[in-house]
Amino acid sequence: MSELAPALGQILVLVALLALTVPLLGRWLAHLYTSDKHLAVERVTYRLLRVDADADQHWRSYAGSVLGFSLVGVLALYALGRLQQHLPLSLGFSALPADGAFNTAISFVTNTNWQWYSGEVTVGNLMQMTGLTVQNFVSAAVGMAVAAAFARALAKRKIDPAGAGRVGNFWADLVRGTYRVLLPLSVVAAVLLVLTGVVQNLADHHVLTTLTGGDQTLTTGPVASQEAIKQLGTNGGGFFNANSAHPFENPNAVSNMIGIYTILLIPFAMAWAFGIIVGDRRQGAAVLAVMALLLSISIALLTWAEMAGPGTAPQLAGGAMEGKETRFGTAGSALWAAVTTATSTGAVNSMHDSLTAPGGGVALFNMMLGEIIPGGVGSGLYGMLMLAVVTVFLSGLMVGRTPEYLGKRIGQKEIVLVAGYVLTTPLLVLVGGAIAITASDGLAGLQETGPHGLSEVMYAVTSAANNNGSAFGGLTSGTPFWNTLLGLLMLLGRFVPMILVLGLAGRYASQGVRPVGSGTLPTHKPLFVLLLSGVALVVVGLTFVPVLALGPIAESLS
Repeated sequence: MSELAPALGQILVLVALLALTVPLLGRWLAHLYTSDKHLAVERVTYRLLRVDADADQHWRSYAGSVLGFSLVGVLALYALGRLQQHLPLSLGFSALPADGAFNTAISFVTNTNWQWYSGEVTVGNLMQMTGLTVQNFVSAAVGMAVAAAFARALAKRKIDPAGAGRVGNFWADLVRGTYRVLLPLSVVAAVLLVLTGVVQNLADHHVLTTLTGGDQTLTTGPVASQEAIKQLGTNGGGFFNANSAHPFENPNAVSNMIGIYTILLIPFAMAWAFGIIVGDRRQGAAVLAVMALLLSISIALLTWAEMAGPGTAPQLAGGAMEGKETRFGTAGSALWAAVTTATSTGAVNSMHDSLTAPGGGVALFNMMLGEIIPGGVGSGLYGMLMLAVVTVFLSGLMVGRTPEYLGKRIGQKEIVLVAGYVLTTPLLVLVGGAIAITASDGLAGLQETGPHGLSEVMYAVTSAANNNGSAFGGLTSGTPFWNTLLGLLMLLGRFVPMILVLGLAGRYASQGVRPVGSGTLPTHKPLFVLLLSGVALVVVGLTFVPVLALGPIAESLS
């Protein structure tokens, strides 16, 4: 338990940094997503894209823009992968196989960043910079844009018939989120990471002579710049196979703290911005409180699992150190594991396959909640707001009153969209898991049998469908079967929920606001925080209890 005091110190520093900066960034996000002014560089970008950034798009047009832009990203990234050997700065690496290029293209466009390959021996600098890093920016900006559209729809008070169903302009949201938030923050984060020792160059391979007289080849590159947006955009894809456990990506405790802080900054700030956009900061504070409460519970449980057991060895050693870096220790690795699976980041500074059974179960359950505590940039906010609608709906049924959220009625069509959202990811996870454990090609990738083997499968499909990207490393996933299955899960898990969110935004953008009555559930008080937390755990979490019982729970009991 000697690590407990430093671990608490890390958490206190993290909380202090977030408390100081989240309100500031939240106010800036609320301003840029509600302003009608464009910067000069933004106007140039709109002209290049040949779009009208002042047009107020109907939700269908907004959704079409999201899908069209993402499709172009998939095709461009697929082409980069397939043509890599013919491109400059390839470092001599060959082209990606068709199934691998398909998986990688979808992975980075959907903000998942699942990696079936070892980055330092597979992907050259050109693809890293112009393909993967660019998608780290724009895929994050897409999620933020959809969340902003939903918030603006809830904020509409007076409805002009000509503006019914209109939720804003996707291109303005995309460009502003990239230029005014992600780019400047990434520059600051990259400089800080370079100062801590993270690599940043365009050098060729370094061949070193080892102590035994052999040769060792080291690959370096533009690591710090990719690392910065990897965390800020809750992307998670590492330059190296070891991800943030690699000393070139994450050399010390200071860089580790910067990584955790940058992962959490924008998701929490989006919740704060929501309150400002809808004109009641208490609403944003309530959503943020639910995120913080559930994340705190997750951190506490995972830290306990890794530091106190189960098992004699972890208790005697003061923690389960298998698969963890001594630079960060058990507590620092547990904190990172909880944060990266509670968001949609997927970056790792330890091997999640080496987590204790209950620790791995907590990481898995974090993703199964739907990446909402606080989730990805944008996606965490709109996921939590969809559950807020469910909470109000269930509460309204209990008092016999037509439920409403922020004055917006929750009728049959609205709840159908919400139900579709809530059921989409569990359906993808459970069906994907069933396919994987019944197909011979799926079973061939397993390293373990029994409960842990099931956990490897469920972790992979859950990570893909929830756009997380982390993995239990024992699973051999770089095969045509796994690349195709996980690619489809990532694609559906990203865009089906987005379309449902925008559909609901369109419904609310067409509604006026109902006056608050005696039967209206206050959605800014501690009672609502507890109700929303309960709905997140019960309505979403209980869906996966049977498979958790057969996987990490059975492994823990054994």
